[in-house]
Amino acid sequence: MSRILYALFLALTAVSCSETYSIQGSSSIATLDGSKLYLRTIKNNELKAIDSCDVVHGQFHFNGSIDTTRMCNLCMDDESMLPVVLEQGEITIRIDNMRQNVSGTPLNDALYDFLDHHNRLSNQRQELATKQSQMILEGIDEQTINRQLTVEAAQIAQQEDSLVTNFIVENFDNVLGPGVFMMITSGFQYPVLTPQIEDIMSKATRKFKNDPYVKDYYETATENERRMQGFDTPADVANAQTEQQHADTIQ
Repeated sequence: MSRILYALFLALTAVSCSETYSIQGSSSIATLDGSKLYLRTIKNNELKAIDSCDVVHGQFHFNGSIDTTRMCNLCMDDESMLPVVLEQGEITIRIDNMRQNVSGTPLNDALYDFLDHHNRLSNQRQELATKQSQMILEGIDEQTINRQLTVEAAQIAQQEDSLVTNFIVENFDNVLGPGVFMMITSGFQYPVLTPQIEDIMSKATRKFKNDPYVKDYYETATENERRMQGFDTPADVANAQTEQQHADTIQ
């Protein structure tokens, strides 16, 4: 009997440790009505759906339990729409033609404050083309225009780099750090070591370095860098040793 009670106690403890999430979503985009939405997250290097729901009259709702806080993507079919931190609490998602926002829990609030700031800088960079056209219409010398806009573009780029780097550093030990690191590197054709990435990794905590995506990216990028510089990588050395051992065996 004591063993049964002990097992029951452990089961209840496990249940009590799980966290629950609730997502209330609304959309003013008519084409979303009737669509099926998914929450997808990376598991074992694959993007897998962990929850789904239908959009009915502009409303949708997810709820469930989680064993750990996760970075997810809200998707329609296979198309990613926006990132969501799946964490305990009441999460609100609003989608319209002008803005997409997730709020209501600490990590989602922090993520979307960051994304809003980043979007403002991106808009400033895009507005430089309009500013160039306006300056041309005003009869300003082309060299003067290029010199001024080059300086402004560099300042915006520096602000963007600082914003991203500081945000990742401040969130090394929660899901936001690796999540935003994935966002900034997923657009590369292949893993590379940029000065920004080198700076981030030089400051990184052990937990951040051991994140599966970060670890795999950095190791692959380091190997790519060594190959581009003409050095053998550990994998190259191991392959050469294996080939030599195979050749010796044949002889």
